[in-house]
Amino acid sequence: MLHTVAIIQARMSSSRLPGKVLLPIGERPMLAWVVERTRRAQTVNEVVVATTTDPSDYAVAEFCQSRGYTCTRGSVHDVLDRYYHAAKNANADVIVRITADCPLIDPVLVDDAVNTLIGGRTRTPRFDFVANRLPPPWGRTYPIGLDTEVFTFNALERAWKRAIAKHQREHVTPFFYEETPVSYLRPQVVDAPFSSGMTPDGMQIALLHHHPDYGHQRWTVDTPEDLELVRQITARFPDDRFSWKDVLKLVEREPQLAQLNAQIKHKTHLDVDERSQ
Repeated sequence: MLHTVAIIQARMSSSRLPGKVLLPIGERPMLAWVVERTRRAQTVNEVVVATTTDPSDYAVAEFCQSRGYTCTRGSVHDVLDRYYHAAKNANADVIVRITADCPLIDPVLVDDAVNTLIGGRTRTPRFDFVANRLPPPWGRTYPIGLDTEVFTFNALERAWKRAIAKHQREHVTPFFYEETPVSYLRPQVVDAPFSSGMTPDGMQIALLHHHPDYGHQRWTVDTPEDLELVRQITARFPDDRFSWKDVLKLVEREPQLAQLNAQIKHKTHLDVDERSQ
């Protein structure tokens, strides 16, 4: 049986909102929201927080220890290397990549991505990589902040050995989809749940779609404005068991909420941390 491990990358030295992973949302730090909501995915066997060896991230490791969360530490800027060693140590067959700035991550969407990658009664991976979001020009139809990427350990090891570009090492997954013709990953039929194709490097990949398109919604936390929005959203629910569709209904009912971070420009997969130069 395949061992599926969700690896949540987390560090304190965010460039736009330092220390954000441990900032409070309601009564808990943001990282706890991400871990606890990810744990509810039925397809996930284990959740690991992958932080760095930088002294600033002792706080992350100590927090994980206090909560009983599995935590590994690795490279600050070579996040692909950090993922590889975390996955190898966990004996992962399938890896779910989640970032610690997605406190509204939905376990149902995690399951959708894992089941798409595995598929079939044999539970043998039919894809190397599945995502519910990709950067432009490939596009996304799920809100920013629900980002889920799933890949096999073999694919991760291949990327770890072959990826050279700095942004490929820092953002973990660009090696899986770059150079893939955009047309391959556009919906081929109306209401198609996903589209798929083979990359020039020979990987079978798939992009999940939602109809209608909600890719313009921004629910991630990268700035103080983002944090305020998420705090406002979570404060309107009695606990943390709401779904992404519950959030969607809320922001459609209260459109002023989206104005809290409407001016924020989303980073791309080509942006790299200049502090590592």
